[in-house]
Amino acid sequence: MSPDSDPRIQPGPIAWMAQHSVAPNLLMMFLLVGGLYMALRIRQEVFPEFDLDRVTITVPYPGASPEEVEQGIILAIEENIRGITGVEEVTAMARDGVGVVTAELEEGTDDQRVYQEIQQEIDRITTFPQDTEEPEVVLATRRRQVVDLALYGDAQEWVLRDLAEQVRDELLQDPAITQIDVIPERTFEVSIEVPQENLRAYNLTLAMIADRIRRASIETPGGSVKTEGGEILLRMKERRDWAREFGEIPIVTSAEGTELRVGDLGRVTDTFEETYQVFTYNGMPAVGLDVYRIGDQTPIGVADAVRTALVDIEVRLPPGVQISIVHDMSEVYRQRLQLLLRNGLLGLTLVLLILTVFLEHKLAFWVTMGIPISFLGALLFLPSMDVTINMISMFAFIIALGIVVDDAIVVGENIFEYRQQGMELLEAAVRGARDVAVPVTFSILTNIVAFAPLAFVPGFIGKMWTVIPLVVSSVFLISLVESLLVLPAHLAHSKREGGTALGQALHRMHDRLSRSISRLIEKGFGPSLETVLRFRYLTISAAIAVLLLAGGYVGSGRLGLVLMPKVEGDEVDATAVLPYGSPLSRLVEVRDELLRSLNQVAAEHGGDSLVEGVVARIEDNQIFVTGFLTDPEVRPISTATVTQLWRERSGSIGGLESLRFQSDKRGPGSGKALTIELAHRDISILDRASTDLAASLAEFGNVTDVDDGYTPGKQQLDFKMLPEGRSLGLTANEVARQLRGSFYGAEVLRQQRGRNEVKVMVRLPKAQRVSEHNVESFIVQTAAGLDVPLGQITKVQRGRAYTTINRRDGRRAVSVTADVVPQDDTERVLATARASILPELVRSYPGLSYSFQGRQEEMRESLASLRSGFILAMLMIYVLLGIPFRSYVQPLIVMTSIPFGIVGAVIGHWLMGYSLSVVSMMGIIALSGVVVNDALVLIEYANRLRASGMPPREAILTAGIRRFRPVLLTTVTTFGGLAPMIFETSRQARFMIPMALSLGYGIVFATAITLVLVPCLYVVVEDIKGVLTGQALTPPLRSVDGVETLPAS
Repeated sequence: MSPDSDPRIQPGPIAWMAQHSVAPNLLMMFLLVGGLYMALRIRQEVFPEFDLDRVTITVPYPGASPEEVEQGIILAIEENIRGITGVEEVTAMARDGVGVVTAELEEGTDDQRVYQEIQQEIDRITTFPQDTEEPEVVLATRRRQVVDLALYGDAQEWVLRDLAEQVRDELLQDPAITQIDVIPERTFEVSIEVPQENLRAYNLTLAMIADRIRRASIETPGGSVKTEGGEILLRMKERRDWAREFGEIPIVTSAEGTELRVGDLGRVTDTFEETYQVFTYNGMPAVGLDVYRIGDQTPIGVADAVRTALVDIEVRLPPGVQISIVHDMSEVYRQRLQLLLRNGLLGLTLVLLILTVFLEHKLAFWVTMGIPISFLGALLFLPSMDVTINMISMFAFIIALGIVVDDAIVVGENIFEYRQQGMELLEAAVRGARDVAVPVTFSILTNIVAFAPLAFVPGFIGKMWTVIPLVVSSVFLISLVESLLVLPAHLAHSKREGGTALGQALHRMHDRLSRSISRLIEKGFGPSLETVLRFRYLTISAAIAVLLLAGGYVGSGRLGLVLMPKVEGDEVDATAVLPYGSPLSRLVEVRDELLRSLNQVAAEHGGDSLVEGVVARIEDNQIFVTGFLTDPEVRPISTATVTQLWRERSGSIGGLESLRFQSDKRGPGSGKALTIELAHRDISILDRASTDLAASLAEFGNVTDVDDGYTPGKQQLDFKMLPEGRSLGLTANEVARQLRGSFYGAEVLRQQRGRNEVKVMVRLPKAQRVSEHNVESFIVQTAAGLDVPLGQITKVQRGRAYTTINRRDGRRAVSVTADVVPQDDTERVLATARASILPELVRSYPGLSYSFQGRQEEMRESLASLRSGFILAMLMIYVLLGIPFRSYVQPLIVMTSIPFGIVGAVIGHWLMGYSLSVVSMMGIIALSGVVVNDALVLIEYANRLRASGMPPREAILTAGIRRFRPVLLTTVTTFGGLAPMIFETSRQARFMIPMALSLGYGIVFATAITLVLVPCLYVVVEDIKGVLTGQALTPPLRSVDGVETLPAS
C-alpha cells in the first residue's frame, strides 16, 4: 500500500509534504540557493540608511550680524512655513552671514510633498534684504561617507587645492568611485584692493570700479549671420577668469587715450574668500577629500578602489606632498562584520553541540538545518523590504539564532517521542508535527507581535533599530514553514540508527544522556514539582516577593537608565572656543598647544601604536583637533584614558571661552548627557537664566563640562545718520553701501571657473580694514563728489553682537549642556533639576520655559513609544493565546512568564554591569513574546491530557514532566545562541549587548518560572473554579505516575 493511501495518516499539507519527499527538498533548495544568490547581491553598509524627515532652508546674508539675519530672514521664513501640514517643529539658527531654518517633519508624512510646499513658500517671500543670496532648500539625507583622505605637505593652500582637484578627477575615473568632496570648501576669489587715497585721487568709489569691471567682463551671444558660406555665430567675448586678466581692465581713459587700469589702482590677486579656515594633518597644511558611496556600492568595494588608485597617485605627487587615508569606514564595517560573524558562528556551533547532546544526532542535524534554511530564506525576501546587510541586521540574525530552532525542537522532539513508542517513521513524523502545529504556529506569531513595537519607535533610534523586527519576523516565518513542512519530511525518511561507526557512537552517547535526563526528571524535577504544587500558594507568594524586590531595585535608580550604552570610539576630540575677533595668530598658538599636548601623550604611550594621525581645523573663533587612534586591540590605553591624559597635559590655556575634550563624540551613546533648552522672548533674560542654570548644575560633583550655551559675540558699532549728513544729500542707504563695499567688499560678479565658483570682490586693502581708526577715518563721497569723514555725518553707538541666535517654534532659545560621570547618575541629576532647580529658575524669570532636548528628549520619546507598543503587544499576545486555548483565563496564566522574564533581564544587567537603556527595553519587549512559548506548549499539552480524561492536577504535573526536556532544550539553545554576544569583550559590540542581555537572561529566568509557577497558577485556577462551583478541592497529589510511565527517549 502506497503512503498516499495509508489509512492511519490523516490527509493534509503536513502529510502530503511528508509523503512526497521531492517537494520539501525542492523547497529547501530554493530557499538555500536563492538566499545564497541574494546574499552576494544585497546592498552592504555600516548602519541602515534612512530619511531624516527634515527640510533645511539656508539663506546666506554676507556681512550681516545674527540679529540682522534673524530680523531679515528667520522671522519671514518661520511665518511662512509654520502652517504647512506635516511640519512638526521649526528650529532656526542665525549667525554671522547666514540663517538656517530646519523644519522637522512628522513621522509618516510625505517628505517630498512637504519639501515642495516649503520650496514654494520660500519662493513667495519678497522681503529678504537686498544683499541676501539665493535660498537653498534641501530635504536632508544621510550621506554615506567611506574614506577620508588628507593631501598634505609644505605647500600653499592653492597648490594643495589644485592637486586635490587633480586627485579627485583621477579617482573619479574608477567606476567604483562616484562622489568626492574637497574640504575645506573655501570659495575661490579674485580680490581687488584699492586704497582710499587712490579713490580720492581719481574721484572714484568702489561701487564705480565694480560697475565698470562688471560691464567690461562679459561673454554674451550676439545671434548669427547666415552667409552663402554658412551660418556664422556672433559673440561678444570679454570674459575674464584670473586676476591678471581683471587687472588689465581700463577704469579711466584720458582725452589723450591714456588708460588707467585696475592693476594701476590697486592690488589684484587670485586667492580664497576672507575667512578663518585652516586645515592641517599631522601639523602640516592640508586639504581633505571625503569619498562617499552611492546606490548599491559597498563600503569595502569603494575603499579598495581608493586604495588601489592611491598606489599610482602617490608616485606622481610633487616632492614634499603626501596623501594619506585618515579614516576608513570600510575597516569599521569589516571589523564589526567579522565580530558579528564570529559571534554568529560561535553561537551556531554552541546550538549544534547542545542539540547533538540532547537529541538523537540525525534529529539534531535536521533541527540545526533549520537555521541556514531560515536565514538564507529570509535573505531572499529582505531586499524587497529595503533591508540591507549592516550591523543592525546582522545583530538581528544573531538574536534569531537561538530562538529560530525553538519550533523545530518542539516538532522534532514530539516526533522523536512517537518514534520511541514504536510508531512507523512516516506516521510518527505526521502525527508529531500535527500535534504541535497549533501551539508552534501561535508561538511564532507571538514572537513576531512582540518584536513589532520596535518598528514604531520614533526618532533616530527607531529608524536605526526598525530593521530588527523585519529581519526576525522574516526568519521566524520561514522557520515555521521549515519546521512544519520540511522537517517532518526529512525525519519521516531517516533511518532509526546510524549506519556508520560515528553514528552508532553518537547514538549510544545520546542514549546514555537521555537516560540520565530521564532519571533527573524522575528523581529530581518530578518530586520537586509535586512539592511545589502542594505548596502552591507559598510558591506564588515567593514569586510575587521576587517581583517586588526587582521592581524596587530598578525604581531606586541604582541600576541606572541611559539612552544608549556608550561605546568607546577610535577618536579623541578637543574643541577650543576663543573670543570673537581673536587674531589668527592666537588661534594658531592654541591649536599648536593642543597638538603638542596630544603628541606628548602619544609619545608616552606607544607613539604610532596609539595615534595614527591628527587633523586640526580652525574655523572663525573655534579650533577642532581630532586624534585618530589605532584599533582597540592594538592601542595600549583606552580612548577615555587618552582623553583624560590629553586634558591634563594641556593644562590651563589662558584666554579661552571654553575648552572641551571628548572621547565619544560620534557613534552610539555619543553626545552630552544633559541638554536643557531654555526659551524666552528676551535674549538678555535667556543669557542670565542660562548662566544661573549652568552654575547650579556645576555644583554637582559628578557633572562635568558644563556649557551655558552663551558665548560673548563680536564688538559691534551701530551708525545712525546725523542731520549734517542728510543736508549733504546723503541717505542711510548710500552711506551703508559705501561702508559695506569698503569693509566687506562690493561683489562684482560670480562665475564658474572649471568646476569651481569664483567671486570677484572689490574692497579696501586689508591694512585699511584692521582697526577702529580705519572706520573713524573712513571717507564717504557725496553725490556732488565731496569727501566727508564718516564721523561728521553719523553717530556711533558701541555694542556687542550675539554669536548665534537659536530659535524653536518662534521663540529665542539657548541650550545648557553638561556631561555626567558616570552616566548612570544622569537620572538622579535630572530628578533634582526637575524637582527644585528648574522650578526656581522659572519663578526667578517670569515667561521662561524649559524643555529637555538631546538624549533626554530621544529617551522620553523612545520610552513613551515602547510603553505604548508594549501594552499593545500584550493585548495582541493575549488575543493570540486565547484563540488556541479557547479560554479567557489560561492566556493570563501563560503571560505570567513575561514579568519574570523582565526580572531575569534586570538580573542580567546587574550581573554584567550594564545600566538599563532604550536598547534594553527593546530587548525586554521582544522577550515578552519569546518567554510565553514554553508556557504555551506546556498548557496546550495539559489541555490535551485533560481532553483525554485526565484530572487537571495530574494533567499539569504530567505536562510539566513530559515537556521538561523541550522546554529546557529551547532555553539552553536560545541562551547558547546569544551567549557569545552577551560575553563579547569587544568595545564595538557594547551598544548591542543590552538587548542580548535582556533576551538571554530573561529567557533563562522565565524558564524556571514556566516550569514551576505556571503549573501552580494552573492548579490555583482549578481551586477557584472548585470554590465557585461548590465542588470540594482535590487533595494534594501524593505520587507521580506520569514519571514511571514516561517512555525513555
